[in-house]
Amino acid sequence: MGDASPSTAYPSRVNRWTQTWLTGAAERLPGEPSADTGEPDYPGQRLGLPEHGPGSAATFGPRILAIVIDWLPCSVAAQLLTKNPAFSALALFAAITVFSIAIAGRTVGHTAAGLRVALLDGRRAGFGAAVIRTVLLCLLIPPVVYNFDGRGLHDRAAGTIVLRTR
Repeated sequence: MGDASPSTAYPSRVNRWTQTWLTGAAERLPGEPSADTGEPDYPGQRLGLPEHGPGSAATFGPRILAIVIDWLPCSVAAQLLTKNPAFSALALFAAITVFSIAIAGRTVGHTAAGLRVALLDGRRAGFGAAVIRTVLLCLLIPPVVYNFDGRGLHDRAAGTIVLRTR
């Protein structure tokens, strides 16, 4: 280890622990120029998505808004109708999310936030992708561990991405 300073050992704010599986997220902040690194200039660029507007990668804020809009009615219904509201709210949320994404490609929360869930080729996510994505979403950790393109582990496992609709 010796005399190497942290800036020379791990340049450009690279986090050694996440470097290999969270490409780009630890290396530079969104909007920072990529210089000669070959890294994309904005989330979704390497997937061929536009930088802004419909079809661009959704940011964290609207995604949180969507999940809150979806979660609240499930939580209220579970509180009023069941003896085990925590489990019931999660089960209701999971069921509604799976069927909404499989059938319409979005939940009520996604619609309100101007988002949709799609496969990487742009097609609507089917039942299988919706199940994988929702099960991992309910575990909480996969959605908060995301890469430069804004794809959480749940999206990466399901082969999906959340896109803006407006």
